[in-house]
Amino acid sequence: MNTDWWRNSVAQMHGVSLEQARQRQTQLTKPQGALGRLEQLAVRLAGWQGSARPQMDRVWISVFAGDHGVAVEGVSTVPPAVTGQMLRNFAAGGAAISVMARQLDATLDLRDLGLAVPIEPLPGVHHLDLAPGSANLLHEPAMSEELCRLALRAGRQAVLDAVEQGAQLFIAGEMGIGNTTPACAMASLLLDQPAAALVGPGTGLDAEGLRHKTRVIEAALQLHRPHCQTALDVLSRLGGLEIAAITGAYLAAAQCGIPALVDGYICSTAALCAIRLNPACREWMLFGHRGAEPGHAPVLSALRAEPLLELDMRLGEGTGAAAAVPLLRMACALHNEMATFAEAAVTAEPVTC
Repeated sequence: MNTDWWRNSVAQMHGVSLEQARQRQTQLTKPQGALGRLEQLAVRLAGWQGSARPQMDRVWISVFAGDHGVAVEGVSTVPPAVTGQMLRNFAAGGAAISVMARQLDATLDLRDLGLAVPIEPLPGVHHLDLAPGSANLLHEPAMSEELCRLALRAGRQAVLDAVEQGAQLFIAGEMGIGNTTPACAMASLLLDQPAAALVGPGTGLDAEGLRHKTRVIEAALQLHRPHCQTALDVLSRLGGLEIAAITGAYLAAAQCGIPALVDGYICSTAALCAIRLNPACREWMLFGHRGAEPGHAPVLSALRAEPLLELDMRLGEGTGAAAAVPLLRMACALHNEMATFAEAAVTAEPVTC
């Protein structure tokens, strides 16, 4: 495999199916455009799937877990051990994303990239154990380039597994205590904006905690900025195992021709990094929601993204993206099942007497 595999070409949309879907929308029993973005979603899904009648039955959700060395700096209200505890909760079916996956009849795929506090093997979890979490980015690079590449490939493998199982949509989620800190640091460099404009409370920091978190990020940026010439530099020096895996997943999804529904702040930052590595992958992304973390809106703006929902969510795990899946299913159902004017014997144009 090419060591810089993410530079490979992405899949092409199916132009014929796209146009067929557009034509069908003009024939359905409604004024053109009356269903707004639901119409646009159906047409876009048709182009992605190569079918004028797109479906959204098989949804794949990969949650990537990894710890962050910077958590020891007090940038979160909870300790790193919670990452592993939540992974147990995912596997047991008790987490929010677990509930949502059941409701959606979606495949929930769990991948442990590396934890600071080791846990026992869990049924149904891919324990990759690439490293005991990332290093403390306040003092050193979060990952070596070699480790970053391993994490990127781990995300790619999740997509390959999803494609093999016939998935029609890929959702990435994350679990990693302290991961809004590396996401903010990455976004600051990628957007060329001050950390103070992007930092947020994460798990619920108070005002003093937020000031401390900002100081940590600013110090890390001062250390690493001179060495960050490329997006890969930014990812390896300031990111984390699960953020790199999600970045790799978005790149692979575009190359494999499966749309990715992007979750919140962490995942959107990974999406921005993926686009800097291969701009063409943007064509295969949808955005599930606009989250409550302050940095999410600027990242979405840079991505030219129009999220489907705005529910003030900030949980992560892929929950914001999962919440938008019913809209995609509704878009497909309306597109496929509504009658045309001819089928319903409805006059398409108003008749004047």
